[in-house]
Amino acid sequence: MLRCLDIVFSVIGLVVGFPVLVVIYLVGMFDTGAPLFRQERVGRNLRPFVLVKFRTMTLDTASVASHLASTASITRVGGFLRKTKLDELPQLWNVLRGDMSLVGPRPNLFNQEELIKVRNELGVYKVRPGITGLAQVSDIDMSTPDLLARTDAKMIAEMSLKNYFVFIFRTVSGAGSGDRVVNK
Repeated sequence: MLRCLDIVFSVIGLVVGFPVLVVIYLVGMFDTGAPLFRQERVGRNLRPFVLVKFRTMTLDTASVASHLASTASITRVGGFLRKTKLDELPQLWNVLRGDMSLVGPRPNLFNQEELIKVRNELGVYKVRPGITGLAQVSDIDMSTPDLLARTDAKMIAEMSLKNYFVFIFRTVSGAGSGDRVVNK
């Protein structure tokens, strides 16, 4: 049932949001010259997939988790995209492809070994990663791997149609601040 909702909402989001996607893409061309950011992430059953987002950091930023990156790397446009969560819109394509769900644990990098270990122990990788979830609307990010993995496991155990919509609504209405970035 939730997968059907993922497909319906991602198609609607991509069609209705197409003008916004185009505008952000064009603005991104002037901001960084490469508006789309692609990065290999850990997916369901520990399989790799390529996550697509709008670029919010300079091209020379190291490929690390956001909490290990510097705020100096965030572009002016990128700051706006992060604050409004518009940088996440291209992930609707990942949802449509089946790499992700709208609601699920945020996909991590393969170099986040501590998080992978705890998530694997708790069975978090048995579900598709998501654009949003309990951790995101609770301001828990990848800088606290144990807490994040336990929060993800709790969300998975308590997932229902109602919670699916609650997490989406809370995200759209501005709950959560996104991944923290270090002030440097």
